[in-house]
Amino acid sequence: MKATPTQLPEVLLIEPKVFGDSRGFFFESWNEKAFEHAGVHARFVQDNHSRSEKGVLRGLHYQIRQPQGKLVRVVTGEIFDVAVDIRRSSPMFGRWTGVRLSAETHSMVWVPVGFAHGFCVLSESAEVLYKATDFYAPEHERCILWNDQEIGISWPPLGVPKLSKKDATGVRLRDAEVFP
Repeated sequence: MKATPTQLPEVLLIEPKVFGDSRGFFFESWNEKAFEHAGVHARFVQDNHSRSEKGVLRGLHYQIRQPQGKLVRVVTGEIFDVAVDIRRSSPMFGRWTGVRLSAETHSMVWVPVGFAHGFCVLSESAEVLYKATDFYAPEHERCILWNDQEIGISWPPLGVPKLSKKDATGVRLRDAEVFP
């Protein structure tokens, strides 16, 4: 497994070692020892699975209490995955990083606690699996506006993204409840 820091060093692009032949492929999507060696020290308590069509944009989500670290991977299709540092004490506060994840590459991204997370679907549809380090707590969930100009995320060309009501009414980073 190869773990590469992104522009936000705590956010890691994970490239598993894939073993393939004429029958298909095999790889370890989670191995506690290997991930700890790569710098990911996590205890996962919940797995989530979403399916979205092309042009859907989800995010930027986080939980202010019961914060979640997330290990994200795509099992069908392709997405552009984004993490934003929302730790006010961080020198990277308000900065973002984005990576393409696809079922074809088997790549994953580690989004630690202290970051908002979102993605948009680039293929006709995509199924995304992510492991979370704490349970979903809707009363603590927050949403930062996906197109906040102060963050300036360079989303791939989408046309008008398909948003949930929650995502369409997210707040700007300057008005958001963030981590210390």
